[in-house]
Amino acid sequence: MSKPYFKPYNAPSGGWGSAYSVANILLREKAPFVAGISLLKQNKPIEGFACVSCAWAKPYPSRPLAFCENGAKATAWENTSNRCRPSFFARHTVTELLNWRDYDLEQQGRLTHPMRWNAETDKYEPITWDVAFQEIGDELKAMSDPNEVVFYTSGRAALETSYMFQLFARLYGTNNLPDSSNMCHESTSIALPESIGVPVATVTLNDMEKTDGLFFFGQNVGTSSPRMLHQLEEARERHAPIVTFNPIRERGLEKFTNPQSPLEMATGKETTISTQYHQVNIGGDIAAIAGMCKTLFEMDDEAIATGQPRVLDADFIREHTHGLEAFEQKIRRYSWTELERRSGLTREAMASAARVYARCKRVIGVYGMGLTQHRQGVLNIQMLVNLLLLRGNMGKEGAGILPVRGHSNVQGQRTVGITEKASKVPAENLKKQFGFEPPMDDGVNTVEACEGIIDGSMKAFIGLGGNFVRAVPETLLMEPAWRKLRLTVQISTKLNRNHLVHGQKSYILPCLGRTEIDVQATGEQYNTTEDSTGCIRAWRGVAKPAASTVRSEPAIVAGLAKATLPPNPRIDWDAWVGNYGLVRDAIAETYPEIFHDFNVRMMEPSGFHRPLGASERKWATDTGKANFITPDKLAPDDDIDPDLQKKDVLQMMTLRSNDQFNTTVYGYNDRFRGVHGTRAVILMNRHDMTQLGLEEGDQIQAITVVEDGVHREVGPLRVTPYNIPEGCCAGYYPECNPLIPLWHHAERSKVPAAKSIPIRVRKMIAFTAGDIPSEPDVPAGLGAA
Repeated sequence: MSKPYFKPYNAPSGGWGSAYSVANILLREKAPFVAGISLLKQNKPIEGFACVSCAWAKPYPSRPLAFCENGAKATAWENTSNRCRPSFFARHTVTELLNWRDYDLEQQGRLTHPMRWNAETDKYEPITWDVAFQEIGDELKAMSDPNEVVFYTSGRAALETSYMFQLFARLYGTNNLPDSSNMCHESTSIALPESIGVPVATVTLNDMEKTDGLFFFGQNVGTSSPRMLHQLEEARERHAPIVTFNPIRERGLEKFTNPQSPLEMATGKETTISTQYHQVNIGGDIAAIAGMCKTLFEMDDEAIATGQPRVLDADFIREHTHGLEAFEQKIRRYSWTELERRSGLTREAMASAARVYARCKRVIGVYGMGLTQHRQGVLNIQMLVNLLLLRGNMGKEGAGILPVRGHSNVQGQRTVGITEKASKVPAENLKKQFGFEPPMDDGVNTVEACEGIIDGSMKAFIGLGGNFVRAVPETLLMEPAWRKLRLTVQISTKLNRNHLVHGQKSYILPCLGRTEIDVQATGEQYNTTEDSTGCIRAWRGVAKPAASTVRSEPAIVAGLAKATLPPNPRIDWDAWVGNYGLVRDAIAETYPEIFHDFNVRMMEPSGFHRPLGASERKWATDTGKANFITPDKLAPDDDIDPDLQKKDVLQMMTLRSNDQFNTTVYGYNDRFRGVHGTRAVILMNRHDMTQLGLEEGDQIQAITVVEDGVHREVGPLRVTPYNIPEGCCAGYYPECNPLIPLWHHAERSKVPAAKSIPIRVRKMIAFTAGDIPSEPDVPAGLGAA
């Protein structure tokens, strides 16, 4: 790896930087032709495949090139010509591979054969599919309690696979079905139903075309969902304001050059995205929104006093909402001094944002994990809903709430039963269809699964995709505990750390990627996904499979189910694998309101949307109306040890580079932040650096400031000055995950509070010039098994 360097990036998002980045990964994955041809079919309904990366909505008619930079990287990563064959595992022990970087593991390419870990040789060895299924099934049947097994799902699997997987788990006897939602948008699933009666976005792409104002909170569009930049550019062309609240100034929300526009590329035309950009303190969103609401109440007072039109939508509030009086009283009582201190913004900044909001008639509130991954993640979201309700921006064209999901089908998986909550599943329908009694006790979510692994109550883990041990908090405790599991099974496309930190019996089951052609007994198969706007579409792969020995995810799930469960005359697993349309028929029978006529409707090029009552001002809440939720406090540290508020304690947020997707790192360049060749950095405010006696390039250890008997630290990290509020700092995910206590999660939703970790920094002995560590891929305290 070349020597790391740091150079501010002043160019827009998109543009030539994006074009060069895509070209580089196509060459790096040695797949310029295959991946390049596949990109022409990416996000093309019916004839192509859904992007493996983010869940942002796909317009219809499709754009000629319907992919973004990160989507292209995901496709190249999956279509690599590199292969991780049994010969690779024969050359390397697991102990050796544990010291490899995550990037180098995945660069070995696509997995090609089912593998089983041999404790005597400490190597993975190839086995047949039949033997793998039989041995895994025997282990599962030998468990004393079904609730000792975790069935985890990443957000990649299609609706068909997800439905089969949840049915397998429930027939086995457990609701232990955590998924990646537990680590990101579970706060949404708690907050929105209480406020408006639905758990997902209330807007579609049509609303994006009609809105006259967008308000962003904690969502980095340039890295997390770059295709949305097209809709934002169009909004700015019609002079719709975009107001952003985020601790760091993200380039995708500052300016954009469309890399698919020859004119813009030739002329260097840049579109200013955010018309206002407010760098709120980490954890200051509730106070910032409260300041906007307080301004709106004051503006409404003045309007009433002067006989002007009301600022608040009094008719909407009277007919459609509940709880305004208590909410208004609480907001009016907050002093501006307190709101400024908590938010990190001036009164004028909050008032200026409120005035823009008041001038707009149709506003969409957009948010990401910058709201959900906090101790008050649920309340963060409900405060944004409160703001929208004040002016009736819910259930009308061009307005509503828009949680931006990460993984491509993470929302859809929940829709078809991937949930640990028994009340979220139509148990009576399952009982009628398949003749069994579904388990009625709640299963474990991600945090609870980790707790069970650490305390030894969990014995087995079946992973449908993902890199669980790398994605979760509390790494220093999780990895040793993981090795005590009796059984670990990973259904995967590439090698990652989760295969190397394994149980006593461990299996790797290689699967087809979404970009690949899936041929079964009845021919080429379609799969379906649901995007962030609740739109469901059919897709099919276009690339040749990585190897004839890999199997589709439905085939693998069916193989495991057949080897584990007693025969059920109402389920023909083989027929389902041969024809995914039969799985869709079963989904439609279980969820008729959403999926009626599934096999017909999925073929509509524009897809079909799940019904959302809130978009029609039908409120499935306890009051029958949209609810104003009154905040009980402005910040999570209102009731914690004052020691954590000392000047030498910083609030750290974890973030992703534009060269990664979740735990997958495509490269070590984060061009938007000017970081090249390393991820071992901590971004800090220059004033904080001075106060702490630090200079640029110093090496530090980041140490979590909590008193629970567990020492947590990550480092060495290079101190890098950055435009971030005082008292705040940032480091990369997942490298900084060891800093997050397992109990440090959002109240009620248990989403890890990765966006607000109290830390101190400890300066390390100076390195020799040029001795900058390139990557703390194995966190401090972790080494070979």
